[in-house]
Amino acid sequence: MTQLFTHYNYWIVVVLMMAGFFIVIAQGNLVKKLVGLNIFQTSVFILYISSGKITGGTAPILQEGITVYSNPLPHVLILTAIVVGIATTALGLALVIRIKKAYGTIEESEIQQRDHTC
Repeated sequence: MTQLFTHYNYWIVVVLMMAGFFIVIAQGNLVKKLVGLNIFQTSVFILYISSGKITGGTAPILQEGITVYSNPLPHVLILTAIVVGIATTALGLALVIRIKKAYGTIEESEIQQRDHTC
């Protein structure tokens, strides 16, 4: 039972990932789909950061007596991913605004219905 709770961050990743995936699939509202994608993306960030942490490891700065270091690469990659995620979300919201102006709605089913009737 204690083994189950020692890796709680991975359970959080699974819950967030499935919640984000469910929102993307189940919701017809485009803004809600973007929120679901952001939740999914956050779970991936947590997964990468968790993989970079080593129990008992320190920052990779050479000092006497320290032999175990944590890998900084996942943290650096996540910083880049956060910037890309913000830009992607901004672009998605701009597209939603443009779709709202063109179709008068942001509901996926209504947009598809209007496309098929034209």
